[in-house]
Amino acid sequence: MTNRNCGPDPLFPCMTVGVMGSAGGHISPEVCQHVRRLGSVIARKGHVLITGACPGLPHEAVRGAKEAGGTVVGVSPALNLEEHVLKYHSPTRGYDAIIYTGSGLMGREIENIRSCDVVIFAGGRSGTLGEFAIAYDEAKVIGVLRSTGGITDHLETIIDMVNKKTGAMVCHNEDPERLLDKLEGIYQQRILPRHLKVLEEGSGPDGKGEV
Repeated sequence: MTNRNCGPDPLFPCMTVGVMGSAGGHISPEVCQHVRRLGSVIARKGHVLITGACPGLPHEAVRGAKEAGGTVVGVSPALNLEEHVLKYHSPTRGYDAIIYTGSGLMGREIENIRSCDVVIFAGGRSGTLGEFAIAYDEAKVIGVLRSTGGITDHLETIIDMVNKKTGAMVCHNEDPERLLDKLEGIYQQRILPRHLKVLEEGSGPDGKGEV
């Protein structure tokens, strides 16, 4: 399924897919390849990839997306490029744009998650757990890429422990393409109609100036 509202003159931006996961620690080559394939699938389906502009698994998704000719946006914790590179030791290769939040590692997670229509989690440690908590609490459409280790192996248990209905929808799958197919289906049924309704009730896709 391709995002039918992503074209040369879309009514609103393409579907945005966040990939959140381990930025460090031991990551096996197999898991890296798995997430790289996810990035490629996101690009081939015509969606925009969003990451926290960090190394590790999110950057593997960036590599895969760019190899497939996709569009990638990074949401950096840094104030500017200098801080991004020198303080956070974060990558620049593969990004079409980097948004500098100046919010620090934990602070930028909110902007990161809220910029995504759907969010996919792979591997992950404490930072990724924080991103998942935001996404879950804000009723996001969430994908969990199985067989990537880290907190993704425990998210079902965490959700049971939290015992809170937020409206979030969580899909699990080991295959990147099947996982994205599920998320696309939910987007078309749940998010796209809301977007279209907003356009009908609002000032149109081109907006309007101050009255």
